[in-house]
Amino acid sequence: MAVATSQRLVLATVCAIAVSTIYAVQPVLGAAGADLGLAPESLGRLVATGQIGYFAGLVLLVPLGDIMDRRLLITGHLLLTAVGAALAAAAPNAVVAVAGLAVAGVFAVVVQVTVAYVAALSPPQDRGRNIGAVTSGVVIGILGIRVLAGALGDTVGWRAVYVLLAVACVVLAGTVRLCLRPDPRTSGARYPQVLASMARFGRDPIFLGRGVIAFFLFASFGTLWSGLALPLGARPWNLGSTEIGLDGLVGIAGALGATRAGRWADAGRAQSITGGALVLLAASWLLIARTGPTLWLLILGIVVLDFAVQAVHVSSQHLLTTAHPDRSGSVIGAYMAFYSLGSALGAITTTWAYSRWGWWACCLAGALYALAGIAVWVLARSAAGAAATPRIPQPQA
Repeated sequence: MAVATSQRLVLATVCAIAVSTIYAVQPVLGAAGADLGLAPESLGRLVATGQIGYFAGLVLLVPLGDIMDRRLLITGHLLLTAVGAALAAAAPNAVVAVAGLAVAGVFAVVVQVTVAYVAALSPPQDRGRNIGAVTSGVVIGILGIRVLAGALGDTVGWRAVYVLLAVACVVLAGTVRLCLRPDPRTSGARYPQVLASMARFGRDPIFLGRGVIAFFLFASFGTLWSGLALPLGARPWNLGSTEIGLDGLVGIAGALGATRAGRWADAGRAQSITGGALVLLAASWLLIARTGPTLWLLILGIVVLDFAVQAVHVSSQHLLTTAHPDRSGSVIGAYMAFYSLGSALGAITTTWAYSRWGWWACCLAGALYALAGIAVWVLARSAAGAAATPRIPQPQA
């Protein structure tokens, strides 16, 4: 059954808005921390909290998509994401803000329910293209919210963006209910059975390889985007929230350049795309480390990094949903748990490293995460090749 262009647009928008609730705090990290009374070395908690909540949602909520109507889940999760965003917007202190960001993170896993929805409804020859189109909304949300949050942070305050996101989630919930067709499950599986099946993915070498690659991939990604506001807001640049937020436009350009990764994966090139993109990811940090006397090398590095991350991410999801078509919700949820943990690690690493040694230490950490991803890819390829090589019986003496 084909997925219409209008449906892809709605689903991509769902992904963009939902994931924005996790990342909106990044360009206004300093202002939000000061308003909430957090010390500079503790700012990473505001970013990591959403990722930890996201991890919990991936494990506990995304598998519901394999036993319930995904349209209903998308609608409900959007409404509960709105509750978390509203709580963060109204928070009188850091404790309440962290609670709101955690709630938003838990139900922002509507992103993965959405990806599973489009994967289930797509014919095999178009699955990669449709996944690529919908997940482009994720990258647009992560990076585009930097522009919006930065502008609002400099004008009406950092809380305003969460008010806007809460309203957008409510509107989208109604749109999904009206525009998407139901997607009822017929397997008869029960929730405990689906949760138990997630543990069995640990015996799948494709899943393990892609999961660990995602962990290092998004640790590298999180190292950049959770910490970039810190050097840009310091001397010699002293940029405000609006200017810092504009770097998201650069990242969007790079990520959208990788939208063809889905078509390449449909053509059977997912493995080679992964290796090449991981090499680009590692190389991008040589440019990102250059924050003076001009920002042009940094800008080029951001474009390369986001191209690489999106190419690997789309390729991985294509391989996993193709290998497990009847359990696309569970396998994506389990895979994205690695993403969430990696992003949280990157957020904590970059704020901690910057407070002690500066931006060069953040860049070193990001590059090391990328190199670790390459090592996992090489090992996984070698293991797959060894498993596929037939054993030749030795002649008897």
